[in-house]
Amino acid sequence: MTTFRVCWCFHRKFRGATDGPPKPIKDLFSSYSDNGFMGLDHLQRFLVEVQGETSATRETAKKILESRDSKHVFQKKGFNLDGFFRYLAGDDNPPLNPSLGVYQDMTAPLSHYFIYTGHNSYLTGNQLSSDASDVPVINALQRGVRVIELDIWPNSTNTEVEVRHGRTLTTPAEFSKCVRSIRENAFVASPYPVIITLEDHLTPDLQAKVAQILIETFGEMLFYPKSESLEEFPSPEDLKLRIIISTKPPKEFLESKSMKDKEHELQKKSEEEPWGESDGDFEHKIEHDHDEHGEEDHDDGDQFYHQPTAPEYKHLIAISAKKGSHKELSDSLKVDPHKVSRLSLSEQSFAKAIVSHGPEIIRFTQRNLLRIYPKGTRVTSSNYNPVLGWIHGAQMVALNMQGYGRSLWLVHGMFRANGGCGYVKKPDFLLNTNQDGKVFNPNTTLPIKKVLKVRVYMGDGWRLDFHRTHFDQYSPPDFYTRIGIAGVSADTVMMRTKAIEDNWAPFWDEEFTFPLTVPELALLRIEVHEYDLNKGDDFGGQTCLPVWELRSGIRAIPLCNRKGEKLNHVKLLMRFEFL
Repeated sequence: MTTFRVCWCFHRKFRGATDGPPKPIKDLFSSYSDNGFMGLDHLQRFLVEVQGETSATRETAKKILESRDSKHVFQKKGFNLDGFFRYLAGDDNPPLNPSLGVYQDMTAPLSHYFIYTGHNSYLTGNQLSSDASDVPVINALQRGVRVIELDIWPNSTNTEVEVRHGRTLTTPAEFSKCVRSIRENAFVASPYPVIITLEDHLTPDLQAKVAQILIETFGEMLFYPKSESLEEFPSPEDLKLRIIISTKPPKEFLESKSMKDKEHELQKKSEEEPWGESDGDFEHKIEHDHDEHGEEDHDDGDQFYHQPTAPEYKHLIAISAKKGSHKELSDSLKVDPHKVSRLSLSEQSFAKAIVSHGPEIIRFTQRNLLRIYPKGTRVTSSNYNPVLGWIHGAQMVALNMQGYGRSLWLVHGMFRANGGCGYVKKPDFLLNTNQDGKVFNPNTTLPIKKVLKVRVYMGDGWRLDFHRTHFDQYSPPDFYTRIGIAGVSADTVMMRTKAIEDNWAPFWDEEFTFPLTVPELALLRIEVHEYDLNKGDDFGGQTCLPVWELRSGIRAIPLCNRKGEKLNHVKLLMRFEFL
């Protein structure tokens, strides 16, 4: 008996590379070339008239041609169509000017800058049960983060200092190892100062040990204040290659026996059975503490031991920190003309404060530092919207760098500005008062100051960075682009292109217009997704760019993965115009 096997096979064809430049690029090339040749004069005119590079000369055009592959350039004297397209879509044509570098004034006080700030910088994952390590500290510094937070606690024998998230199941890291890693990586990405915020839960003898470790590790890199309090913060320029310690000045009164017993009991409970509750109860407990008892953030520097402070430790505190609750906010936000400090607020307290004390917050941040940190219920290391902090003048908008998501993408976008040095100068309107003595109000709808037009031409590179079945098992992907603005409420918007079916190199050619009332605080959000009706849309790449540094003209936009790491080949070709 003969057996016949029938095989039903589904055949589908993956499209190859794009069929060359899209029509708008062909039309542009035709306008700036003769007989299929774009010479020096043509290219210079294109740079001035389309790319907005008004200072471009024939020498500028010559350097561009000389840097290109000779296969697409006629004797280094001009582009053919393919060479022109490859130039536009290449790495040499980014949306931000790489030669700009650090261009902002870096000689103003620290309070005049947004500062790239991390929260619980030592955690490798979630806030409840991940490991503490120096690895995420290294990663943050290499990315350009300028504020590193370390929670410091006694070890189980009260003889050494360790870094861990107190009253959780997170494993500890060695304090001295974290400090050494900071020294070795502090200025890899930027020469501007690194601020270490210490959340201190130590006895005076261990504070003395911390002081010894810091002095031995950093030596002359440490910035020492000349007096117990600063009258004004030094500038980033003055503090180049320096390490700054910031923490709450320890309380200096003797503890009673009952207080000592109570704290010993709490510490023992936290080490043996953190909270004594399940994960769900843990989240509820912290949320309850925040909402009912003011800002009881257990990892933000509350002192366990009320003994005389080790003088050598106190001497190292260059930026004095304090913590405010909503009840005490009016007092916390008072501006002392003879002293500056750092105030910390949780995201919930800050959200309430901007409603009741908006002008006072902005006035406070003109001289003092404001740090905002995630609420304790963010045990998965999620984050809040950082823009709300920036538009109210907060310098240290601290985010959990261990995860990923749109909040972190916005932070990455903000600190691409000013050469990626980790310090971005605040706009003047956040630093000044008007003739009536009033400060900037982010909730006021202002006149339109600038209009940004964005045309999304096309995208490519996914076929090289992703497996051919990554998005769909049996067909090429259906990509669409989401594009919008993050900024003051009047400017914030999100739009999208249509989905292009079955194409690895989608061509949209759609234009979007963004009227901006405060372009100085606007970030351009770009995301690509793959439409899938059945299983939900897939992620295809993202980036975020500071509008105030966007170069006009046709630019190649590299996209990043969810963690903010640049994909190898994926780019969008877009055009920016400012009206």
